[in-house]
Order: sequence, then structure tokens, then C-alpha cells
Amino acid sequence: MRKLPPLRALHAFEAAARHHSFGAAAKELGVTPTAISHQIRQLEEACGVKLFQRRPRPLLLTSAGARLYPALRNGFDALASAVALLAEEDVQAPLRVTSPSAFASKWLVPQLPKWREENPTVPLEIIGTDAVLDVRAGAADVAIRYARKPPLDFVAHEVFRDVYVPVCSPRLLEHYGPIERAADLQRLPLIHYDWMNRDPEAPTWRQWLAVARSIDPDFKPLEKVWDLSFREELHAIDAVVGGQGVAICSDVVVSNELRSGLLVKTHPLSLPGYGFYLVSMAHSPRAPVIEAFSTWMTAIS
Repeated sequence: MRKLPPLRALHAFEAAARHHSFGAAAKELGVTPTAISHQIRQLEEACGVKLFQRRPRPLLLTSAGARLYPALRNGFDALASAVALLAEEDVQAPLRVTSPSAFASKWLVPQLPKWREENPTVPLEIIGTDAVLDVRAGAADVAIRYARKPPLDFVAHEVFRDVYVPVCSPRLLEHYGPIERAADLQRLPLIHYDWMNRDPEAPTWRQWLAVARSIDPDFKPLEKVWDLSFREELHAIDAVVGGQGVAICSDVVVSNELRSGLLVKTHPLSLPGYGFYLVSMAHSPRAPVIEAFSTWMTAIS
């Protein structure tokens, strides 16, 4: 185990020896000259030798002080360089962003060229997963959480909120004809995908059909609720884009497909969705970069 004098005393001695002045050392360290003098006396008592020749001007080192000073100067210089290197590495390290898989693939990844254009020195590491990674344990710097309410015990900012609408490929409508009312959707193959959070009020076909039956008197119950079923939302969206059927999708997740015309809304009836929350730890060391990412997402949402 190392036996060292107090760090403040060592720091005071190094500054005083470098400046040849208690006053200049005090100014650098933000203390009074009296405090510098007291800390150096503590160091002299700990070392058992005098380190300065006490005379008004100039401030001179004793032979013992002259031997100690280079070691402390080199040590503090090495420490400062190591800390600066860590800070530089931290700035250059990618900002790790975790997000639900479908949102990452369909919304976030297509937007990344805009991030690189506006923030060329800040790389991102996108972790697309439907598992909830532990931000508190350091699994990611920031998380995009998809929930009805903001997560507790975190810094959480709602970026946007979605609604769920039935969407399909325009090619499907060319084959089955136009959809003029909710009951017309019964003619088309319906695509379902699982909801991992098991929310009983999730915006699924069951919910949509129940609302449709309440507003369309010609809407008759279906013997089957859907024709295709997928575990993964991304696979369901791919099937919809491929013209295999109609799915109830988030207008945010498929916003690029709707904008480009790959998908169209088949009926205006929508179901309320959830909020996309940007979540991070309070007092995170990456707070400035996280704030920049939050501002960027809000601006393009």
C-alpha cells in the first residue's frame, strides 16, 4: 500500500515550486497564499525536511525540495495527459443509442445521413432490439423507449407520439379494388404481428375491427381475424410492402414508406399509439451529446 502525503499538499508544493511564488500558486489553485503556506508546512512535516528556503524574494527550493519537485512535476504532467486522453477518447466514442428494432430499421437508420451531415464528429452506435437494455447499468448511453407513459427515474423527453392505421401496397388495391368503407377491408388479406409487451389494449386488428364494427353497420364479424401472422413487426411490414396484405402499422414507423408511396393508408380509421421517449440517466457524462441528439430528433420529427 502506498504511503503518500495529502494530495492537496503535493499539489500546492508543485505549483509554488513551478511559479517560485506562494501568491501565484494560490491564484492558480483558487486558494489564499496562507492556505498554500499551511499545506506546504503539512508536507514538510510529513516528509521530515524543509522544502523551501523561507526568504522574502525570490522563493528558493532547498536541496530536498529540488529533488522532490521534478518527480511531482512529471507525475502531475502525466496525470493531466492521461485525463486529457480519456476525455478525448470519450468525445470520439460513439453515442450508443438503443431503440425498438422496427423503429431503428424503418425510421432511425434512414435519417442517419442527416445526423452525420449536422454532427460529423459524433459517431453513433445503433442498437436495434426489442429487449429493454439497462441504461442505468451502462448497456447504452441513451434509449428510445416506446411506451404510453414516460419511464420513471430517468430523464425522459417525448419526441413524438404515433397512431395506428391500416396500410397496404398500392398494388394490392389495384388487385382488390378501392376501399370506400371499413367493411371493404374484409375482402383483403389481413396481416398480424405479435406485441411483445402483451398490452391488452394494443392497437391490433382485434381492436381496429371492434371499433370498425361500432361505426359501420354493414361490417360483419370475420370467421378469421387475419390471414398472415408474424412474430416480428419488421417481417410484417416487409410482407405489406411486398403486397401480401394489409396491416395495422404505426404512422411513424412506416412514415418513409407512406411518404415515398410504397404504402398507402387504406382507411382513415386510426387507433391511438404510444409515445417515443428519449431516455437517459441524470448527470450522464455524455449529457452534451445526448442533448444534441435529442434536439436533432425533435427537429426532424
